[in-house]
Amino acid sequence: MGQIMAIDYGKKRTGIAVTDDMQIIASGLDTVETARIFEFLKKYFSENQIESIVIGLPIDLRGNMSEVEADIQRFIENFRKEYPQIPVSRLDERFTSKIASLYISQSAKSRKERQSKALIDKVSATLILQNFLEQKQRGNSLF
Repeated sequence: MGQIMAIDYGKKRTGIAVTDDMQIIASGLDTVETARIFEFLKKYFSENQIESIVIGLPIDLRGNMSEVEADIQRFIENFRKEYPQIPVSRLDERFTSKIASLYISQSAKSRKERQSKALIDKVSATLILQNFLEQKQRGNSLF
């Protein structure tokens, strides 16, 4: 059994989280510049076994897609060309950034830490992955 990776894709930065090999625990891995995401993935995939990835689906409260969705679709298309053996799932990411900010504000020691957008992106990816694991455990179908 390999890891599951979550990606919180953004225009500037992309948060990344992974599970342990038993797919029980979701942990924030890193935040990378979006322009360098494939460079990061290539290195990480060469050192770790990834079973699948889940990418946040940016939907607003009215059910409309965020403007970044077109960029995400291009990323997925390129990802599937580069890594056709790794399945891609999508998961609603509403409120993950707000929840991540709340968690960070409650636990971060410094103001700089609390305002770190890179940390928010990484924690958001972790929340997406944790939600994915919970839905998988309940047997909910994911797309």
